[in-house]
Amino acid sequence: MITDSVSLLSKFKEVRLQSERICKPLKTEDYVVQPIVDVSPPKWHLGHTTWFFETFILVPFLKDYSLFNPDYGYLFNSYYETVGARVIRTDRGNITRPGVQEVLAYRAYVDEHMEMFLSGEVENEVNDLLELGLQHEQQHQELLIYDIKYILGNNPLFPAYQNQIEKTDTAARPLGWLNIEEGTYKIGFDKQGFSFDNEHGVHQVFLHEYAVADRLTTNGEYLEFMEDGGYSNFKHWLSDAWEWVKTNEIKAPEHWHFQDGKWHQYNLSGGLQAVNLDAPVTHISFYEADAFAKWKGLRLPTEFEWEVACLQYGSLDHAKGFSDNGLYQPQSAVNDNQFYGEVWEWTASAYRPYPYYEAPEGAVGEYNGKFMVNQMVLRGGSCATPKDHIRATYRNFFHPHLRWMFSGLRLAKHL
Repeated sequence: MITDSVSLLSKFKEVRLQSERICKPLKTEDYVVQPIVDVSPPKWHLGHTTWFFETFILVPFLKDYSLFNPDYGYLFNSYYETVGARVIRTDRGNITRPGVQEVLAYRAYVDEHMEMFLSGEVENEVNDLLELGLQHEQQHQELLIYDIKYILGNNPLFPAYQNQIEKTDTAARPLGWLNIEEGTYKIGFDKQGFSFDNEHGVHQVFLHEYAVADRLTTNGEYLEFMEDGGYSNFKHWLSDAWEWVKTNEIKAPEHWHFQDGKWHQYNLSGGLQAVNLDAPVTHISFYEADAFAKWKGLRLPTEFEWEVACLQYGSLDHAKGFSDNGLYQPQSAVNDNQFYGEVWEWTASAYRPYPYYEAPEGAVGEYNGKFMVNQMVLRGGSCATPKDHIRATYRNFFHPHLRWMFSGLRLAKHL
């Protein structure tokens, strides 16, 4: 936890600047598009993350603070019922005004007041809210990258977000296995530093002996599933999943396109390119990850199995597949087991509270707890995640049909 005012201010400035760096390559028109309900316009992200600091820190704690615009709470509140009314999620693309420059002016106004506020002594209560706000903005930076990729990747011309960046791809090494002994293991966050409330409630779980793959599943391996009729054989699919495949005519991961006799994939760096068979498969739903595992005669790990394996075999220090490298696309395994970064890994676990979980009081109590239903847990971070934002206990969660995010899989098996 950051406590001194100089470090607080420095961290605040850097996180806020990064959101605008991510948006810098965009054209003005890109800021407003909302092609599907899951994608929020980039302009909305910039406004919402600013509203968070204004609403939860400046309004209650900075004396005589005046709102930049009283209507912005209605525009940029996401889902906080405690705070008040808001534009429904499906209508965020209709917010053509305020314009981009007005939203940037809003950010500058709030930042100026936040920097003035943080120059003085900050109480522990505010420190906790500030840390949550920074972590919240980093989450939205990742969502920004997902959303920008979906917006540009569904443009008929497949425009590149940025020029081709030199990558470090190598051939995928043969798949190996990491064995975990039977036993009782501690799950959850109990260290110093920040964590979200859904990581709390440290408890013991008993695990039978098992093994997880020593790397992520690759595009090449997933293509074998496709070429073997994976999307046309109901035997691999859960009932809900099979209905999803048929209704939506799913035949490949998101952003894959079959052209000139071969599969291509849209990437933020370089646009539409031939699929790199050695890179981790990404933009797949839980349904697809589960079907692939069944086709292989294997399974997905539970989130507890994943956490234990990560703590034994993962290395955050050696991981490079985060947003920090600016590639925004996963790379093949070299000397790393790929537990951290590259792609979020679907697990076989439903998103539910840990034992002893208690949602915080007030509006921040809506941050995680009310979403603990009908979703599946993912672990590990992705190539769109800031490296200092991830840890072994971090629990991400999405509905099982979603795949616009950087999501992939790691195989597991009983021993």
